[in-house]
Amino acid sequence: MKLISWNVNGFRACLQKGFVDFFADADADIFCLQETKMQPDQADFSPEGYFKYFHSAVKKGYSGTAVYTKKEPLSVTYGLDGEHTDEGRVITCEFEDFYFVCCYVPNAQDGLKRIDYRMEFEDAMRAYLSGLDKKKPVVYCGDLNVAHEEIDLKNPKTNRGNAGFSDEERGKFTELLSAGFADTFRRLYPDTVTYSWWSYRFKAREKNAGWRIDYFVVSERFMDRVKDSRILTDVMGSDHCPVELDIE
Repeated sequence: MKLISWNVNGFRACLQKGFVDFFADADADIFCLQETKMQPDQADFSPEGYFKYFHSAVKKGYSGTAVYTKKEPLSVTYGLDGEHTDEGRVITCEFEDFYFVCCYVPNAQDGLKRIDYRMEFEDAMRAYLSGLDKKKPVVYCGDLNVAHEEIDLKNPKTNRGNAGFSDEERGKFTELLSAGFADTFRRLYPDTVTYSWWSYRFKAREKNAGWRIDYFVVSERFMDRVKDSRILTDVMGSDHCPVELDIE
């Protein structure tokens, strides 16, 4: 089973940059998006053989998530137990043997202006995932907007304390892992330096001056089903590249 997550940084724009061909070639069982920046009726992409679910922000042109899945979920919910719904950040699909949670975690912003909300969101998400995990295993993925360790970004010393690499954000990710979850890529590739996001400025992608902030995180007891966790750095169309999880 192949699962793919991609922050497309504007779905309508990405559709004009090769998305359709990549989607077809990938042939994923579940394909989810973050930062769609649109309402459901603003882009015509309804691939045959997929059910689709959108969660759009109240503010137009901002945030947003989407899930395309070959298998119809048992249930689909939006937000975190009815909270944190205004920005379209979370879609949960329940399947027979696991929950699939697509998320676009809030950015703490320059100067950590939004760090208080980020911390509130992280605590709510950890509680939510832990609650799901009591029922069946969880696959949690998306743009989680944090480089957890120094290996996860090109310039850790100069970025220490900045959004995405603050002690507060890194600490919340550590708390999540300590609550019974695994970072699949780092678990399989503990020493591999690979990034999933590059700034559009300063030719960052060309220089590979990036950050690994897109993840597949799973319940610890689900790790034995994980065959591979990949970062598809060659795929263009956004400032992020897709990440992939292959499971049995």
